[in-house]
Amino acid sequence: MSNTKGRRPKSQWFLMDLHLHTPASADYQEEGVTYLDILRKAETRGLDIIAFTDHNTVRGYAEMMDEVEQLAYLDRLGRIQADEKHRLEEYRRLLDKILVLPGFEFTATFGFHILCIFSPKTTVRELEHILLTLRVPPHVLDEGNSDVGASSDVLTCYEVVNESGGIVIAAHANSTHGVADRRRDIGGQTRIAYTQDRNLHALEVTDLERRGRNTTMRFFDGSKPEYPRPMRSVQGSDAHRINADPKNPKKNLGVGDRVTEVLLPERGFAPLLEMFQGTDFARTRPYRATHAPFDHVQSAREEGESIVQAFHDSATRRGGRLYNVVADICAFANTNGGTIYLGVSANPAEKPVGIDNLQGTIDTVRNEVDKRIAPALPVEIDTMETQGKMVIRIQVPRGDDPPYVIDDNKVYVRDESETTLAVRDEIVGLVLGNPTHTQPQVEAEQPPAQEPVRVGSVEPPRTGVEIVGTEERQGAKYHIMRDLRNGNIVKNVTRASARRLWHYAISEKESNPVDPAKVQWQGDIGLWKKHKRGGATRYDLVQRDSDGLRVYYGVTSDGVHGSWAALVGEDDED
Repeated sequence: MSNTKGRRPKSQWFLMDLHLHTPASADYQEEGVTYLDILRKAETRGLDIIAFTDHNTVRGYAEMMDEVEQLAYLDRLGRIQADEKHRLEEYRRLLDKILVLPGFEFTATFGFHILCIFSPKTTVRELEHILLTLRVPPHVLDEGNSDVGASSDVLTCYEVVNESGGIVIAAHANSTHGVADRRRDIGGQTRIAYTQDRNLHALEVTDLERRGRNTTMRFFDGSKPEYPRPMRSVQGSDAHRINADPKNPKKNLGVGDRVTEVLLPERGFAPLLEMFQGTDFARTRPYRATHAPFDHVQSAREEGESIVQAFHDSATRRGGRLYNVVADICAFANTNGGTIYLGVSANPAEKPVGIDNLQGTIDTVRNEVDKRIAPALPVEIDTMETQGKMVIRIQVPRGDDPPYVIDDNKVYVRDESETTLAVRDEIVGLVLGNPTHTQPQVEAEQPPAQEPVRVGSVEPPRTGVEIVGTEERQGAKYHIMRDLRNGNIVKNVTRASARRLWHYAISEKESNPVDPAKVQWQGDIGLWKKHKRGGATRYDLVQRDSDGLRVYYGVTSDGVHGSWAALVGEDDED
């Protein structure tokens, strides 16, 4: 096996701001600004890659390139004046130093904004053709207005731009005019479509530098059952001026005031597009000149173990640690994919251990996966640095040929933050490619917002388990369990055979049944019990309906929404 297998070509970090407006936007906030002024400001901020994204027009980019071409033409004729010569030299110097990409901020139906960014090889005529295809009226192509009337819908824009070779980013997704702004009443299924579509490359968010579970990046990490596709989150300045507005510097940013750092083999549109099309989310990170580089591993540890994330101090054969790593890989492939970090624990307060023999450990893990897991499963293995220690990252895709099996007879699945052996009904579901039971579609949980959620929906929580039936055979009780994450029904579960959460639910039902008089009710929903398990707060919740009481055991914070969140006070936690 080649020693270079699994290694990324040598790359470097570049600073990019892919959301810059020019005076070609009707709502530009400063007068007398030139395109050279914007490029010079980008240089002073250390930017390597920028994009001109005026509202529904490419006029700003076209005017800059026309100016450069006109100056070059005068230079070839020998008729260029001294000040023009200096301006041309300055353009050439800056355009050689900074990659300027053409694009536009498209206003889709109902006012949603989408960044559409293209290669410099794309002509202005081709870009305007795309705008016309998106139903921007011809007479407003040069106006730079954010309001263009009845344009194409969000999904059409994603498809058209992606198929045209562009980069598609949902602009300020968690804020005004964003597809993930939950203050917009568009319905859960529509929101899922707008944020999970295969033609969408990334979400531009305004809270990328925040930590904690209530961030947009955390929400779209693939751990939510309604949002299984992990989405890349980036940030941009959305600058409508050169410098931040001194009267409102947090809202009206200047060039380079909110920047993303990107890891590329070289500066260019093709490598940038390849990065956006990939799933290595550690190749982008928020950047602040006064801060240390963003530590992806430490950030992951602060989020903790989840259905899409696991940590191991080592992968030695001794003590079964290597097998545990392989079991996690198998479980992620059978569930929703995920990332495994070797050389660090899940406790963010503990110092990283690191991996001494990086390539040897990578080869061992890869050989073990190739030898023991069937069918063949492609995993990406590379290295990362955290707090001065080198660790190994294993990225596992959601398999397209489940069930994946270890040693021909062991099928593992991921259950919240635990890897467990699959039971019969789960294996059947994997074989069929669909859940054995699907609950009715419900409005999806909404992404984090800047305002509290309105109490309303009383759909069941979206994590935890429910015991939907019990029968007794020859003195033994057999339970029917519903997984609230995906609606799967698993039959014939006994107290002795149940995995940890199921065992807890069965024990509670048998030994500590719900007393309605002691439930903290809020309408027809109530809190029965709050407890800690695995470092996470869990809730036992109750709901009254026409058939009596429904009890939901072990619901995590990811599973509460709407009125459930208000009931347990999750809206008030950071």
